[in-house]
Amino acid sequence: MTALLTTSAAEITAWIGMLWWPFVRLSAFLWAMPVFDNPAITPRSRILLAFFLAFVLAPQQPPMPEVDPFSLLSALITAEQVLFGVIMGLALRMLFEVLSQAGLILSMQMGLSMAVVMDPGSGNQMSLLGNLFWLMAALLFFAINGHLVTLQVLVDSFSLWPVGKALYSLDFTGIVALFGWVYASALLVALPAVIAMLMVNMTFGIASRAAPSLNLFVLGFPMALLMGFVCVFLTISQTASVFSDLVFHVLGTMRAVME
Repeated sequence: MTALLTTSAAEITAWIGMLWWPFVRLSAFLWAMPVFDNPAITPRSRILLAFFLAFVLAPQQPPMPEVDPFSLLSALITAEQVLFGVIMGLALRMLFEVLSQAGLILSMQMGLSMAVVMDPGSGNQMSLLGNLFWLMAALLFFAINGHLVTLQVLVDSFSLWPVGKALYSLDFTGIVALFGWVYASALLVALPAVIAMLMVNMTFGIASRAAPSLNLFVLGFPMALLMGFVCVFLTISQTASVFSDLVFHVLGTMRAVME
């Protein structure tokens, strides 16, 4: 009882800060992170997970700034934690967009661009193969323990970019470069299949010029579709070996932003 009475307001503020600001950063990250943004995962679940992680990490964190929780400076620090978590979550989302864009490229080459499904995460339409590749990316990400490595990067962020440090001190050039990296990597993943489909279309084009009387369009579309499925099978079988390099590139970029 005496210890409670002798506790100062500064100590109580420090205790609140040890939980509040890590909780805000983790909550923003989980809100923007792929898979966890699915409507099937309720906001209450994300909040409880973020609070549990903040509670576990609280003893390991560096000293938090002694700021009045109801001051304008505290609101500014909270906004910085939200922006930082959202930026890190969006950087991880670009990893999943690589395979999604690769599936879109394959759909256009196969003639399946009209086959679209509704993405429950974003509420937008996406190609059928893009959705298939996105699901494969999610399974591979958890299979190689990418979520644990991501959590380690986020835990290290409290030491590399401690709470209270200005947001403009971060180097966001790597995050901006990821926008171009998404399309370059997607084209690299789908390039063998694109070349194979191009050769198939060129073959039917030459055949149609050599024998104009034959209706090769009726035969060409099913053959191109069949060849496309073969290319999709071969692409999926080789994507797993490339995906780990993509994961570590994104996680390395996230860490480089804070160093």
